[in-house]
Amino acid sequence: MAAPANKTTKNLNGHWTMNKSLSDSSEPVLALQGIGYITRKAIGLATITIEVRQYEGPPSPPNTSTDPVTHIDIVQSASKLSSTQENRCMDGFTRGHTDWLFGTVEGSSRWVSLDEVADEFLKTGWEVEGEGKSFITNVAKNAERGWVAEQVWGFQIVDGERRYCRHVVVTKGEERAQIRLVYDFDGELEEK
Repeated sequence: MAAPANKTTKNLNGHWTMNKSLSDSSEPVLALQGIGYITRKAIGLATITIEVRQYEGPPSPPNTSTDPVTHIDIVQSASKLSSTQENRCMDGFTRGHTDWLFGTVEGSSRWVSLDEVADEFLKTGWEVEGEGKSFITNVAKNAERGWVAEQVWGFQIVDGERRYCRHVVVTKGEERAQIRLVYDFDGELEEK
């Protein structure tokens, strides 16, 4: 289902399902990230859903500011596989995270404008909504496995409908893989 007009990068709250027929295969990116063959195949067959809670609040360490920042907490689930949780704080500070799929990762998230994005794939095809820094970028590094992943999140017109999308580029040395992920909106979150 297309994203409703009230869904923007400033309000991603809701349930979303990856649309596999509109998304690129995750196989090349996951392989470059060192994800095993059987796990990659299981992910390729699974229904991938994300639950996004976006809110303003005090920053997480190591940011010691008292100014509120945007938090984006995501639970990603793949049918018949364990879920992962990512808690992003949109202040550009680097924080560590460990999960069963990607291992130990150091990453940062922040608001950007497209002219701040160097990679052509990452900055192509987006609907500009609002002024200034209205796109989300995430950079994650896994030192043990040797990869770096950079993402840009926003909205695109896909098959005539406005969709929440992510462009992802993973590099490992001279190797590179890229994908576009397209999501269907499944509904609002219930209040906690």
